[in-house]
Amino acid sequence: MSAPIIILLFLLGLALIIKGGDYFVDAASWIAEASGVPKFLIGATIVSLGTTMPELLVSLMASAQGSIGIAVGNAVGSVTANIGLIMGISVVCIAAAVNRREQGFKFVMMAAAIVLLLAFSLGGSLSIFGSIVLLIMFLAYMAESVMSARRAMKADSGEDKPATDRKTVVTNVVKFIAGVAGIVIGARLMVNYGTELARLFGVPESIIGATLVAVGTSLPELVTTITAIVKKQSSLSIGNIIGANIIDLTMILPLCSVVSGKALPILRQNIALDMPFCLGLVLLAIVPPLITGKFHKLQGVAMLLVYAVYVVLLCTGAVV
Repeated sequence: MSAPIIILLFLLGLALIIKGGDYFVDAASWIAEASGVPKFLIGATIVSLGTTMPELLVSLMASAQGSIGIAVGNAVGSVTANIGLIMGISVVCIAAAVNRREQGFKFVMMAAAIVLLLAFSLGGSLSIFGSIVLLIMFLAYMAESVMSARRAMKADSGEDKPATDRKTVVTNVVKFIAGVAGIVIGARLMVNYGTELARLFGVPESIIGATLVAVGTSLPELVTTITAIVKKQSSLSIGNIIGANIIDLTMILPLCSVVSGKALPILRQNIALDMPFCLGLVLLAIVPPLITGKFHKLQGVAMLLVYAVYVVLLCTGAVV
């Protein structure tokens, strides 16, 4: 197959993921809002699950096909892109306040997840035991989110809820199904032809996974963030990014290990470059707001700069 066709099919997969993620997020947000759940919790749960589906499907398919570099690079690289690039843009545009009581648990859990993932990977693989521990963290996160949502619904002050007439319900169900279909098909195209691109240009799969594929599968989060910035709904954006990162770190790679039926090999690049930068960006993102109670525009600039340094080091082969 010629290079132009491979590139076109890869871009088609990217387009399907973007549009599918957009439909899925819209439908999931409507479902959550109709139930009266606060926007931060909407972003951290249902929207996060929706926008994380591309990363999950791409990594699972890559793992099943033996493309471990793309699977691991995509999962960790997506978190790095979410924090350094997407949250960085969000914070620069809207320096939002932080409800430390509501968001603190999720901030700490995100940091703990990347620390544990790095610790479990130091031996060169993510063991079944490590995978189980991370999956338990994912279940704990979801349980805490559900309890928070229930508390919020009980304290609901009667805010206006979206329409729930038959036409609106049908429209959102169709968007939900179309979104899932677009994400599934797009993810398969991105894995298949992302791998072909790597082979065609002699680029290691781990670099393709941590940059091109990772940013591509993070586009639903970027779309959500840009929409939230336009609508001045920063809580939805931040909640979505935090929730998506926790899901990326505690669910995707453990499931890849289960799919492969053995410990998941972790490359030197992942341990020496990808995960340390990911941890550094997570701490840069959460420590200032936990101390001061808000995000700062200068903090967003710093996140963007650190992400730029990471991409440069990655692409110049600083760690092979």
